[in-house]
Amino acid sequence: MEISVLNIKGEDTGRKVVLNDDIYAIEPNDHAIYLDVKLYLANQRQGTAKSKERSEVSGSTRKLGRQKGCGGARRGDINSPVLVGGARVFGPQPRDYGFKLNKKVKNLARKSALAYKAQDNAILVVEDFNFEAPKTKQYVELLQNLKVADKKLLMVLAEANKNVYLSARNIQRQDMAVASAVNTYQVLNADAMVVTESALAVIEGTLMNKEA
Repeated sequence: MEISVLNIKGEDTGRKVVLNDDIYAIEPNDHAIYLDVKLYLANQRQGTAKSKERSEVSGSTRKLGRQKGCGGARRGDINSPVLVGGARVFGPQPRDYGFKLNKKVKNLARKSALAYKAQDNAILVVEDFNFEAPKTKQYVELLQNLKVADKKLLMVLAEANKNVYLSARNIQRQDMAVASAVNTYQVLNADAMVVTESALAVIEGTLMNKEA
C-alpha cells in the first residue's frame, strides 16, 4: 500500500512511502485489541477504593446475646455483618487492576489497530518538521493545511520534540506520541493519524523487531 508524502502546507511532495503489508494489511484480531485496550484502561485506574471492615469500624465489642439457644444466626457484637448497621465484609481494598498480557498479543493488537486505520484511509504521512519555538497558532495552521483540524487526532513523531509538544498541548482532541511508544488505545481513540516519515520507519522497526 502506497501513501503520498505531504509537506506541512498540505501539498503533495511527489514522494510516496510504502506501508509494510505485514503490519498495515493483516487481518485485524479483535480479541487481541480488546485485551490490550482492557489492560491499558486497567492500568489507568488508581485502585485506591477502600472500605472499613469490622475490625476498623467504631462500635462496642460486647457480645449481644448468648451463643446458642436464641434461634437466630450467631453474632458476636454490634459490628457483625449479619446485623443491619453492622460492618462491611469483603469490601474493596487498594489493589492493582493490571494483569499480564503476552508481548506477542500486545504486538498483534498494535498491528491490528494500525491495519484498521489503513483500511479507513485514516493515516496521513508528512515530511519531518520542526518549530523554532512553541507556537500554537503555527500548529493549528498545520492541522488546517492537512484538513484534520476538526478531527480527533493522533500525531506520531519519531522522537520527543519539546517545541511541537508545547505547541499542541493546548488544543482539544489532540494527542501526541513517540513512534516507539504508540499504543493500541491511542490509535483506536483517534479519528485520524498524522505520522512523520521518520516515525513511520520507527513504528515498522519496533513492531517487526518485537515479533522476531
